Amino acid sequence: MNASLYTIPGARDAAPSAAGADASAPSVAAARGNAPGHSVARTVGEVLRESQVEAVLAELDRDLIGLVPVKQRIRDIAALLVIDKLRLNVGLQAQADSAKPSLHMCFTGNPGTGKTTVAMRMAEILHRLGYVRKGHLVAVTRDDLVGQYIGHTAPKTKEVLKKAMGGVLFIDEAYYLYRPENERDYGQEAIEILLQVMENQRDDLVVILAGYKDRMDTFFQSNPGMSSRIAHHLDFPDYAQDELMAIAERQLAGMAYRFTPAARQAFDDYLVRRMAQPHFANARSVRNALDRARLRQASRLFADRDRVLDEAALTTLDEADIRASRVFAG
Repeated sequence: MNASLYTIPGARDAAPSAAGADASAPSVAAARGNAPGHSVARTVGEVLRESQVEAVLAELDRDLIGLVPVKQRIRDIAALLVIDKLRLNVGLQAQADSAKPSLHMCFTGNPGTGKTTVAMRMAEILHRLGYVRKGHLVAVTRDDLVGQYIGHTAPKTKEVLKKAMGGVLFIDEAYYLYRPENERDYGQEAIEILLQVMENQRDDLVVILAGYKDRMDTFFQSNPGMSSRIAHHLDFPDYAQDELMAIAERQLAGMAYRFTPAARQAFDDYLVRRMAQPHFANARSVRNALDRARLRQASRLFADRDRVLDEAALTTLDEADIRASRVFAG
């Protein structure tokens, strides 16, 4: 996987920055609204109006089904950052630099539970409140950080950090960075570079580690230095069946499709069977199932070459489009 760059709409531009950030780059204090000539917020309401963070939280509630404990934790973190901003405005942070919040995070859960989407929203919250200079998220895996030979890992890792600096670095399946069974593995070198940057430049980069909970727990046990730098642990639960159905209908609506009543019941039956099978990936599996149903619908319509296809025909998934899945075989 190549490093993926996600840019938040409306995010401010900033000069490229790396581990040795340019002194001309905006300071964190300036980014948080303490630059000369800027009004200094003194109430929660003022900070919220200036940052428009509530709009991002509303998007989370509107765009993501379920995930109630995750959404509440994001709200709690946003509240902490708003209060921290008010503390900074009255000079409290200057008196206690160690009180600056650590914002590195760990997102644990099964595939398709919304971890990358929430990370993008978190990046936007951090940007709007001035805790990162840019509104971007760089998503990577081990392959983007660890080299194949001596001397290859450090430049790869530093290049990724350069792209992510001033924003958020999202490392998926982060436990693959550490392979104790291979003495010649170069993942530990990448971890050491990350640890240094996470500690020394935590005011210019937020790192989010993600993966299965049990594997992340083992990773932290083997890397206490990494564990000590993670302030916020968010566990993403699997979706319930009714939530997955709601996700399916929302995804279909976004593509201008709909179920017939019989197709909806068939997809509900599909979910019961698919959730019991191995490698179920929550919303990701729902999307894959809908894509296959659309293929079957297209093949069905394609076969009837003389039929006039009206809007209803072109936008409707029938029961047969669902029950043709291998999940129903046998």
